[in-house]
Amino acid sequence: MHAAPPGARVSPPFDRLKGNLMDSTLLLQSHVVVSLVAILSGLVVLWALLQARTPGATTLVFLVTTAATSISGFFFHRDHLLPSHVVGIVALVVMLPTLLAIYAFRLRGAWRPVYVIGAIVSLWFNVFVLIAQIFNKVPALAPYQTQAPFLIAQLVVLLIFILIGIAALRKFHPAV
Repeated sequence: MHAAPPGARVSPPFDRLKGNLMDSTLLLQSHVVVSLVAILSGLVVLWALLQARTPGATTLVFLVTTAATSISGFFFHRDHLLPSHVVGIVALVVMLPTLLAIYAFRLRGAWRPVYVIGAIVSLWFNVFVLIAQIFNKVPALAPYQTQAPFLIAQLVVLLIFILIGIAALRKFHPAV
């Protein structure tokens, strides 16, 4: 069992549930599992984009778990705004036009690239946070997330996502 991150505590509404339905450990474990499902389903969606296919149910799983990951991150109480909160807010802002593009506008016209970019950026945010958590949990990699190994890893992943995004924009032209 993992404890909540240092300095984190569950928001007051969940304090009453501690030991019953939800405590900070369960919240953390749920958050991690949902995050990993979001990343794995996002990789399936990314592969489908590169194959010019729309993986219906997988897309929904990806978008819902990605939103749930961002939202559940706010239930870990902190005394101040953290970079993870900013990423969560931006991720949710990116999610809105992505959802509209696929479910309201059915990928028609300019909504196709909106969906592709939104899906890829959403997956990148998840992977960005995963890398940050890996470096955070394995301090030998880089004790501070301002050091070269962390920055290089994030830059390499960003460049990979940009290149994949360009390829997906060129290839993803599903029949609508």
